[in-house]
Amino acid sequence: MASTSALRHILDTALDAVGNTPLIRLDKIAAQEGLKCNLLGKVEFTSAGGSVKDRIAKAMVLAAEKDGRLIPGKSVVIEPTSGNTGIGLAMACAIKGYSVIITMPNKMSLEKEALLRALGAEVVRTPTEAAWDAPESHIGVAQKLQREIPYGIILDQYGNPNNPLAHEYTTGPEIIEAVVSTPSTAARPSSEKVDAFIAGAGTGGTITGVSRALKKKHNPSCIVVGADPIGSVLAKPDYLNVTDAGSMYVVEGIGYDFIPEVLSQDPANVDSWVKTSDAESFAAVQRLMRHEGLLVGGSSGSALSGALKWLKSAEGKRIAETEGLNVVVLLPDGIRNYMSKSWFLDMTLHAEPRPLAGVISQILSPAEDIPHVYRSSL
Repeated sequence: MASTSALRHILDTALDAVGNTPLIRLDKIAAQEGLKCNLLGKVEFTSAGGSVKDRIAKAMVLAAEKDGRLIPGKSVVIEPTSGNTGIGLAMACAIKGYSVIITMPNKMSLEKEALLRALGAEVVRTPTEAAWDAPESHIGVAQKLQREIPYGIILDQYGNPNNPLAHEYTTGPEIIEAVVSTPSTAARPSSEKVDAFIAGAGTGGTITGVSRALKKKHNPSCIVVGADPIGSVLAKPDYLNVTDAGSMYVVEGIGYDFIPEVLSQDPANVDSWVKTSDAESFAAVQRLMRHEGLLVGGSSGSALSGALKWLKSAEGKRIAETEGLNVVVLLPDGIRNYMSKSWFLDMTLHAEPRPLAGVISQILSPAEDIPHVYRSSL
């Protein structure tokens, strides 16, 4: 992990600006919820490519180069992804000089496709409803392309051990360093350790890797909680997935209809799971924006809504009601990738006018003959 002081110097490439993201207090939301614990957000959109997936993209590319699986001037990186891993890979490959093909389900945002193309990647869209093992799925199409294209290589975020290792070696230690190096004071008491960690699960590499760093090297008693969308099958016990099993959900980047190889569902790694809905997730996004000033994406809302739900549970109440305990929520990406999505537009441009809008309208439109243009976007 690069030290904080290293970021004060000139960096060689954008890959050196991957990670080293801030841990930020979510004090306003904590106060609204009546929490006595410290609620902290690990804000990943400040990474060079805009998401937590930058870390695994960098790790997988560097490892493949070291192993000789990536051949300069010949290799074509092909990856099935919901978008953010693809952006990280396209960024890394633009710097390294490899061609990239990204296969991505149709439900993923237009912004992600545009960013991928801006970085020089080719993008192939696949049916959102296709099962993960169907030939027409983003995974199936990537495998077909890999078989047919000379020097094609799938780095495979779903099975690549460098996925969880990237988080065990960077994300987890960064969280630990931030918490341990922030002293406890009368105004801001702290246990000076991470007492609970909550994250959404897609491939599962983030929650698995961070859990290993926290539990093996920092605090064996740390409680790790996974947030899984309703309709996904990643949560344990299995009965949590029965309600609305297989239903479509709008939030991107988390949840699956199969269990990725890199996800550890062992209770020793992930203690508990909570299911989250789209409505809960997007409401939490709005709270993070309006009250904490954090321009996060939908899966960040899933992580926060899951954290708040768990903190109200029998298991979580002890943490929630104990002053000084530190609860870290992983906020995977920013709103950049979702600004054309209907859920975001409904939240912003199509929202009900707020009280101040009426005041503005009265000031700027005192007479009937003045167009009420100022009201349209308020």
